[in-house]
Amino acid sequence: MKWIKGFHIVKAFKIALAAVLSILTANLLGLQYAVTAGIITVLSIQNTKRETLKTARNRGLAFLCALILAFLCYSLLGFCVGAFIVYLFFFALLCLSAGWGEAIAMDSVLISHFLTERNFGAEMLVNELLLFIIGTFFGILINLHLRKKEGEFDRLSRQVDEEIKGIVHRMSENLRREDKTGYHSDCFIRLEDKIRLAKECALRNWNNTLWSQTSYELDYIRMRENQSRVLRNIYDSIVQIRMLPAQTMQVADFFEEIEAQYHRDNDVEKLLESLGKMFADMKLEKLPDSREEFEARALLFYTLMQLEEFLRLKNRFVVKYKGD
Repeated sequence: MKWIKGFHIVKAFKIALAAVLSILTANLLGLQYAVTAGIITVLSIQNTKRETLKTARNRGLAFLCALILAFLCYSLLGFCVGAFIVYLFFFALLCLSAGWGEAIAMDSVLISHFLTERNFGAEMLVNELLLFIIGTFFGILINLHLRKKEGEFDRLSRQVDEEIKGIVHRMSENLRREDKTGYHSDCFIRLEDKIRLAKECALRNWNNTLWSQTSYELDYIRMRENQSRVLRNIYDSIVQIRMLPAQTMQVADFFEEIEAQYHRDNDVEKLLESLGKMFADMKLEKLPDSREEFEARALLFYTLMQLEEFLRLKNRFVVKYKGD
């Protein structure tokens, strides 16, 4: 039974509890088709607060439209299967066009009660409205307990950080080698997987925050995502360097400096200052003596330009959230 996870047990209990509460409430109010309230609750429960509220809003608007369409169809064609089919065609067309596809089945179950009772009177109308309200209310109520998983994001984002730090370390090592046949890009696949998981967690957390909302987590992982693209460009440059000009060791040392100062609160201002000095020093050095040296130095210069972008991405992020 390993496939049964704790999360699934909790969610199953939540769904069952909400449905029971809906049905009991509908029964207490003496409503017909009380079980339908439980079905509406089950269909209203989503993975996040925002999804739940959005779904409830869409289904509410769709239900009002369904009532109007049903009234017209039953009034013109009578309480027959043909009238329900005509209603269903136009209602489905409306929902699909408006992006309310999830409302078709649920709202149509409510509309079918009018056909079963062959009655569209005020009492029946109130009955269906209350079923909808009760079912939706308990679906929203159960989902309001959802909380941001800040601990999970912290864990996943630190995995991303460690992967990037490892990539920077390997870049420093391989810059010092002429033979780069053993230097592969597998690390970027691992990094992209970790970024994807952290991004999904950040998005869930954002959707589960209705008040005092901040996009810190999403912005953080987007910053790391952009940095990973820059590192991929740097990797492509490093593997092309076949000879090692004198400047190579200086650039490799700078990678080590970045690794040593790598933490999420560093605004990298000092690193940018060091990089600016390196650019200035390079402009004062004599020109290359050979084509091979020219190409290698050009790749090193491009690498430093990419490193500047790598650092500025971090600097802009830290400055934006400084003091938060």
